[in-house]
Amino acid sequence: MKHLSNFSFLHTVRIMLSWKMMAMFFFGFSSGFPFYIVKDVLKLWMTESNIDLTTIGLFSALSLPYTLKFVWSPLMDGYVPCFLGRRRGWILIAQLGLMISIALIGQFDPSDSLFGIVFMALCINFFGASQDISLDAFRREYLTSDELGFGTGVWMNAWRLGMYVAIGLSLLTELNISWATIHILLSLMMGIGMLTTLFVSEPKIDEGPPVSIKEAVVEPFVEFFKRNSAMLVLLFILLYKIGDNMAGAMTIPFILKMGFSKTEYFVIVKGIGMFGLFGGVILGGAVMIRLGIARSLWVFGVLQALSTAFFAILIVMDHNSLIWLDYRQIILGCVVGFEFFSTGLGQAAYATYMAIQTNKRFTATQYALLTSLMAVPGVFAASVTGFMAKYLGWDLFYLLCAGFAVPGMLLLFKIAPWNASNEALEKGF
Repeated sequence: MKHLSNFSFLHTVRIMLSWKMMAMFFFGFSSGFPFYIVKDVLKLWMTESNIDLTTIGLFSALSLPYTLKFVWSPLMDGYVPCFLGRRRGWILIAQLGLMISIALIGQFDPSDSLFGIVFMALCINFFGASQDISLDAFRREYLTSDELGFGTGVWMNAWRLGMYVAIGLSLLTELNISWATIHILLSLMMGIGMLTTLFVSEPKIDEGPPVSIKEAVVEPFVEFFKRNSAMLVLLFILLYKIGDNMAGAMTIPFILKMGFSKTEYFVIVKGIGMFGLFGGVILGGAVMIRLGIARSLWVFGVLQALSTAFFAILIVMDHNSLIWLDYRQIILGCVVGFEFFSTGLGQAAYATYMAIQTNKRFTATQYALLTSLMAVPGVFAASVTGFMAKYLGWDLFYLLCAGFAVPGMLLLFKIAPWNASNEALEKGF
């Protein structure tokens, strides 16, 4: 038993320090970086250029390609470019499109070429979503089921690093560097992903790609819904993080309504919270190597629900505890840190589970569909959280959000029993 334990530990370390994880880091960065160029950097530029706020708000609609990426994902499953292979070929095409689009958008003047900026922003998001389709499929096919959890954790943190780098480069305007030059610098950052694409090997799968439009468009859906537990898997994807997402939608109003300042919010949520999230994602991936995906879904799901319920305890302390008055910042920091940490754990297991539910012949199409579906409950559920908090009170609101974790957890009995191996989950129940 001691030998097996040592072997398991060494196996975990080998996975964490492998070259594959370095590739996941660079690809994760390459995925997150362009997303924030339109989401945040463009809005900074528009604001500095005195563009009307209503126009700036409409730029949020330009993220639509990320929501609809499943529409053209069958093309990336069914057609193999004549260079680099099915996954790397499409990744490089998307990266080249991103590099050119990011460089070009900065050459327009917002005051008289707004249509050109809108068009180029759509191009950036289209190529960014296309890159994500191929990168997600690559990650699924490149990593083994044992490597997938930690690789996903590395990917998620590198994705967020892309956000900080994109926004950080935009602050060079403080040094009187023009937006045209900044966008050239931003475009050159795509070279990191392009070099990674050229140096990694193409994933090898047993089955060939779809050979007809019918196979590429119809078969991914037919194959998925033929499975015995297909509807349960979809229901689980809709429900597993719904309570956590609902609670997260009210974090800012809750903290400010509790009497904390905007500065305290920034330090606690953007500081402690983000470190907790990064740590949760990485630790979650590492734990999955040892525990397996099924057990991780159980453990992390319980922690997610507990971390949400802890916010209700803060309400009780606010009304009844002298300790709260003396240590309110520390207590809130601990609760927020735990909540973000648990969210990171859950995200790592959730994304890994979705990945292994795809058939490697149709990875791009099925994963794009599942990730698009994943966003649906969060949008609709978050829209009613304000009404819930107002009419139920904060304590009952957070307890109810914690309770929403129960249906998703119950589905685990059927789709991911405690002792199920990664291989069994991959084959389906």
